Amino acid sequence: MVQLKGNLKTVLADKLEPEQLKQIYKTYDIVGDIAVIRVPEPLRHHSKLIAEAIMSTHREVKAVWRQSSSVSGDYRLRSLEFLLGEKTTETLYKEHGCVYKIDLRKAYFSLRLSYERLRIAELIQPGEVVVNMFAGVGCYSIAIAKHSEPLKVFSIDVNPCAFQYLHENIRLNRVADVVVPIQGDAKKVTEKELQNAADRVLMPLPERAYEYLDYAMLALKPTGGWIHYYGFEYAKKNENPVETAETKVSEKMRRLCSNFRVEFGRIVRPIGPRWYQVVLDIHVRN
Repeated sequence: MVQLKGNLKTVLADKLEPEQLKQIYKTYDIVGDIAVIRVPEPLRHHSKLIAEAIMSTHREVKAVWRQSSSVSGDYRLRSLEFLLGEKTTETLYKEHGCVYKIDLRKAYFSLRLSYERLRIAELIQPGEVVVNMFAGVGCYSIAIAKHSEPLKVFSIDVNPCAFQYLHENIRLNRVADVVVPIQGDAKKVTEKELQNAADRVLMPLPERAYEYLDYAMLALKPTGGWIHYYGFEYAKKNENPVETAETKVSEKMRRLCSNFRVEFGRIVRPIGPRWYQVVLDIHVRN
């Protein structure tokens, strides 16, 4: 995520009215050499002008696309409208010493999870077996393989395009001895292949994590382990979304096991008015 540069506003100052400049979103994403911007509807006819300003202030940017829908569907995809530059959505992105090949139209990716990916990687203990139920193109799994010493990271994803890039990113980062890609729905894969396999389970799919909690428990070893749960939560005024998530998740966890504790929780990012993505680190002891 990139903050709106002062000189970008300067570039646009003689092309847009002051009130129009105020409407421009203050942040946009630069993933590798591709910029993805959101444009308020009243300024939509100025989208190409804004794209030109971004390319003039970010020399590394080779293409600019406008996000024209929110992330949705089982594959967590968003619609992108081409604005300027090379007409491609495939790029290479470097983060925390890892490199990822990504197609922003075909697979989910968020810059805003960069801190969280490294935080999780640094929690992994030597020799742990990790199950990543929603691996995508492999960002969490590969960061874990590169920054800690797991025995295996089983990496599941249902999206065939994301799975293709997961394979490629395992090769690019030379972690094939650790990261094991598995295509399919995490429920079915866990039932068939990964019961009682994991010391730690990642659930980085906020739309579906609550639904899959039973299967995260199924994946843990009989002795227990850790579940990293990501969810979307609405918080009323004066409510804490982390506490709201903990209450909801704990109610379900009590039906699944008798000995667990939410050891840590944080707001990962706001996603809308009073809506938040949160993470809970849950320690299960059996």
